[in-house]
Amino acid sequence: MPSSHVQPSSEEKHINLRKLHPIEASHLHARRERVFLLLAGLFLGSMTMLNILGISRFIQLYQLPWELASGDVWPITFAVAIGVLPYPLTFLCTDFVSEFYGRRRANWLVTVGLILNVWVVFILWLGGVLPGAFESVPVDGVPVDANGSPTAFFQIRHLAFGAVAASMLAYLAAQFCDVYMFHFWKKLTDGKHLWLRNNGSTLISQLVDSVAVILVTHFFAVSLTSQPEVADWIELTILIATSYAFKVIVALLDTIPFYIGVAWLRGYLQFEPTLENSV
Repeated sequence: MPSSHVQPSSEEKHINLRKLHPIEASHLHARRERVFLLLAGLFLGSMTMLNILGISRFIQLYQLPWELASGDVWPITFAVAIGVLPYPLTFLCTDFVSEFYGRRRANWLVTVGLILNVWVVFILWLGGVLPGAFESVPVDGVPVDANGSPTAFFQIRHLAFGAVAASMLAYLAAQFCDVYMFHFWKKLTDGKHLWLRNNGSTLISQLVDSVAVILVTHFFAVSLTSQPEVADWIELTILIATSYAFKVIVALLDTIPFYIGVAWLRGYLQFEPTLENSV
């Protein structure tokens, strides 16, 4: 029985090839690179938002009454920094890149993310040292606008500088840990149990990130504690636990889109990732 699939003629193939840029070896190659560009863009864009937004605002999740030794009751706030919101997406992106493009490319993406962090810091520094327009004489070293309010840029700059060391150290530790653990589980299970390498790598790396970013921010940048009636270590523990719990919930929820994405990309990229589990 003849196949219903009609092969393109040599003229059609020639026309299709003319649509490709000389650097693109084939339509399949171009498709694979565009998917990587999308994943890399989401990853790097999320990293940029994380650094700029950082700890500029905390989102309250829950308040728990805490009875002090004096008998007073003080509300313990469970909150996450707004910069944490886009962060779980970065681990989903690196998991997709690790699954289909290998460990080396995933590590290179993490390295580019570090370079981007340095670039953001440089622009923030440069914007602060260059002479400003439409500003009044600085008050306590912070320029003010026509209304006498501190310039928004310097507020953002101060918060970003305060947390950038923490975010960069935590970023390096967590992202490289994520890539390493992903391929560790993939090799150990011979490419099986997709849920294990997705969740196992993310849960461990998110713990590393949560502990590192909170402790480094508190001890080497700006203090995160704001309730003098409560011991610093209690507040820091709550911040770490809350941040990690939020990331764990998101990580578990992204298992479904990861499965769906992998199933779809296998056909779209015409590649079976289980054939490669050691690179």
